[in-house]
Amino acid sequence: MLSESVLCLLTEDLLIRLLEKLGPDRKQWRLVCKDFLRVELVSRKSIRILRIEFLPRLLEKFCNIETLDLSLCPRIEDGVVSVLLSQGSASWTRGLRRLVLSRATGLGHVGLEILIRACPMLEAVDVSHCWGYGDREAAALSCAARLKELNMDKCLGVTDIGLAKIAVGCEKLERLSLKWCLEISDLGIDLLCKKCLDLKFLDVSYLKVTSESLRSIASLSKLEVFVMVGCSLVDDGGLRFLEKGCPLLKAIDVSRCGCVSSSGLISVINGHGDLEQLDAGYCLSELSAPLVKCLENLKQLRIIRIDGVRVSDFILQTMATNCKSLVELGLSKCVGVTNKGIIQLLSGCGNLKVLDLTCCRSISDAAISTIADYCPNLVCLKLESCDMVTEKCLYRLGLNCSLLEELDLTDCSGVDDIALRYLSRCSKVVRLKLGLCTNISDIGLAHIACNCPNMTELDLYRCVRIGDDGLAALTSGCKRLTKLNLSYCNRITDRGMEYISQLGELSDLELRGLSNITSIGIKSVAISCQRLADLDLKHCEKIDDSGFWALAFYSQNLRQINMSYCIVSDVVLCFLMGNLKRLQDSKLVCLPKVTVNGLEVALRACCGRIKKVKLQRSLRFLLSSEMLETMHARGCKIRWD
Repeated sequence: MLSESVLCLLTEDLLIRLLEKLGPDRKQWRLVCKDFLRVELVSRKSIRILRIEFLPRLLEKFCNIETLDLSLCPRIEDGVVSVLLSQGSASWTRGLRRLVLSRATGLGHVGLEILIRACPMLEAVDVSHCWGYGDREAAALSCAARLKELNMDKCLGVTDIGLAKIAVGCEKLERLSLKWCLEISDLGIDLLCKKCLDLKFLDVSYLKVTSESLRSIASLSKLEVFVMVGCSLVDDGGLRFLEKGCPLLKAIDVSRCGCVSSSGLISVINGHGDLEQLDAGYCLSELSAPLVKCLENLKQLRIIRIDGVRVSDFILQTMATNCKSLVELGLSKCVGVTNKGIIQLLSGCGNLKVLDLTCCRSISDAAISTIADYCPNLVCLKLESCDMVTEKCLYRLGLNCSLLEELDLTDCSGVDDIALRYLSRCSKVVRLKLGLCTNISDIGLAHIACNCPNMTELDLYRCVRIGDDGLAALTSGCKRLTKLNLSYCNRITDRGMEYISQLGELSDLELRGLSNITSIGIKSVAISCQRLADLDLKHCEKIDDSGFWALAFYSQNLRQINMSYCIVSDVVLCFLMGNLKRLQDSKLVCLPKVTVNGLEVALRACCGRIKKVKLQRSLRFLLSSEMLETMHARGCKIRWD
């Protein structure tokens, strides 16, 4: 009573500021306080819809939103949009600036156009992974004349015609991503560059464009970021067009461009002294001395990723001399990375915050200790498959790298409980990967749990000595966990599942191959982990119908589930697939108790909202072609295993 009367004395501006500071607890506050509820209704600028049945009421309440995210709402169709816009005044459309429709495969060109035309202030649209979208949908998008940002990744049906309509209708575009739009050619890119002169970001990754497209792109005087990953038809000649073009270019990514060499990159570098980021992974056989020499001209260069390239100690030493401003370096799977090379590199690059040494198998404690000593601002370190790493260097990391937030030690066999005790001094760690570290046990996990309360993601894949006691410590100390991988940790039983059920923030849980958990354990998780969205139960053969009943009833937020090789019956599978209204991706390979008819009924129960299904290849000609065609027409991709 007292608290409510005090809140009544505060101005609306102060209440809004207080609400913003509450973070994840704001929902609880607005449920018990009318003043917070009132300011939330008028001040909230973005909303993400999880259940379509709540959509009309939420849009009516939050009428001042600027961002609407429908990417997690699986049943958005043309009819839904028509009904939505015909109800009331639809005042929420007047101020909408950003619309997220990623994976909204059920929405066609008619509904899309209606929605676009209803939002006159729209500046950003995301239709990525709407793989059925083509030129008609592109024409609908072109109605957004104020559009500045458009993401069309994997819109597989869009051709040069559709891109031309967007270029003509949306001349104010500043950011455009066309990754995997495989039907777009040089012709479409040329027209785009003639019409959309304000482009600052352009992604043409995996398009079948040639060097002629780069001739057109070079004319974009405002372009700052250019991404062309996997453009196998572009060669050094194309990069030479960029040398005298794009004067404001800050970042370029030519990763996996097989026809690009050091010569082409040197051309780009010579023409752009203000370049800040260079990505050239898996496109060069080796990092040549002339290319590294050119880097000294890039005084602003902060990020280099050259994954998969052959390097030498001399090259890394030269980088230390020429690239003193580096904050991120990617050397994943680079051949020739040695302790000596890393030590020489760090003599000049002590400002590194992100370092990727994945699969640099010659690296040992000497190099990692030097990293710890020279890079006190390190935030992210990836050491997957660096199997000579032991507790000695992790002692130095724990001592010197107090800002470390992400560490990948996957398949580092030298990591043990003592190493985790040292590592636990890095109390700000939020993402930790320990998969295949078979020498760690519950004791080591307890050290991490006691000292790393901010942990949100933990990977313990095949850490076979981890059991229930470790999970007891983990769930007691790391309450913010959202992602947890326990696959093939076979010491875990239903008691461990009871501990996991205490993680209220958990959204992604992998339990693949846990042979000792039953329906009792999975039921406790289903009841308590209400935010669970992704669940992997492949080869959990002791979970029966009662466990899947519990998931169907309690886990209403599930978006993805892997039930392959599980013991579930026709009736329960049908109930689960029909009752999980947000389910978008399911893997149903080899279900021994499910008949062909039972599987077909289950698929029909979720048809219209499911977007991906993985099935056993032998069923391809046993399921009715009519049902498979209907699922495809409604935007569902079927993968056959």
